[in-house]
Amino acid sequence: MTEPTAPALPLTGVRVIDFTRVLAGPLCTMLLGDMGAEVIKIEDPQHGDETRGWAPFVGTTSTYFASVNRNKKSVAVDIKSPDGVALVEDLIRTADVLVENFRPGTLARLGFGSERAQGLNERLIYCSISGYGATGPRSDEPGYDMVIQGESGLMDVTGFPETGPTKVGVAVTDCLAALYAVQGILLAHISRLSTGRGQVIDIALLDSAVSILGLPTGIVAATGCGPGRLGNAHPSLAPYQPYPARDGQVIVAVANPRLWSRFCAAVGAESLEHDPRFATNTARLQHRTELNDAICQLFKGRTVGELVERLSAAGVPCGRVRTIEQVLEDPQLAARRMLIDLAAGGRTLRVPGNPVKLSGVPPVPVSPPPALGEHTQVVRTTGLRPGTS
Repeated sequence: MTEPTAPALPLTGVRVIDFTRVLAGPLCTMLLGDMGAEVIKIEDPQHGDETRGWAPFVGTTSTYFASVNRNKKSVAVDIKSPDGVALVEDLIRTADVLVENFRPGTLARLGFGSERAQGLNERLIYCSISGYGATGPRSDEPGYDMVIQGESGLMDVTGFPETGPTKVGVAVTDCLAALYAVQGILLAHISRLSTGRGQVIDIALLDSAVSILGLPTGIVAATGCGPGRLGNAHPSLAPYQPYPARDGQVIVAVANPRLWSRFCAAVGAESLEHDPRFATNTARLQHRTELNDAICQLFKGRTVGELVERLSAAGVPCGRVRTIEQVLEDPQLAARRMLIDLAAGGRTLRVPGNPVKLSGVPPVPVSPPPALGEHTQVVRTTGLRPGTS
């Protein structure tokens, strides 16, 4: 008897030419690489992806660069030189996908816009990620996450009234654009199975950010104005926020009348349940200040552990406000392989893993982020034939 063959990763055999840098593009191509795609990252020979030089470092490796560039090959080539042009043309002819996140028109001026690339390979899926997209009056403007958070309205609903507009603590618009780009690439890949032809995918950070504003835009439609900045409070639910305990903060998420009853019983505050000011969710929103004062009074002498235990036992959604250091020690994330160790700079770097878990796919193998130009020679000598890895 022979040993059963391990199932191939879903994107095994798919070649991706990666003209991306910083975050949105590299995160997109890394997620494709996690699922088996061969990702060939094209970098400038002098500096490479600019995040290679961004602190902090583990040894000589930027932790920023390492976090979004695993499972890739690095080819360092000057795409303005005749040699570089020839190499990239050959790679495009063998590729399934090309991803770029230059300002619209930049790669076309360098000779590798979508029209020319698909002229070399009609099966090519060409994905462009930019700040404002390839069309519209603002398409020429550069787009960075911080700018897009402000321009999209995200900052208008983030922060406290007294602090003014605040950005989200991570580059959320870049990450959203990366996820939509992966979705678009996979949809185009499915379409190509029947048509034999690729497509051009146009992903904008602004579009991606606005796509998640359903609740705030609904409030504008209903009331004529946005919700503003509510800090950690929810515009439509109460109690639904963190509250201070004796040794930290406890998040409470009461989203229906049943949970409100359970919450009151769990913390020994049955009188709140039948208080006319708090009897319904609408009433609790109208009297949010009084409600919060009452809950803070209940919680202030109790520990986070005690409150979480009581609320969890009662079936009330709750949690701690944890530090990143605490999150990295969570056994739940370890069990789900959501924290993986990469070899970087002679040391080990822990980074977030891939959240997509497929029943028919084995644990995703991981290769460390490549050194600049690490695979240039092997790609030149053996990598120009389709299916060669």
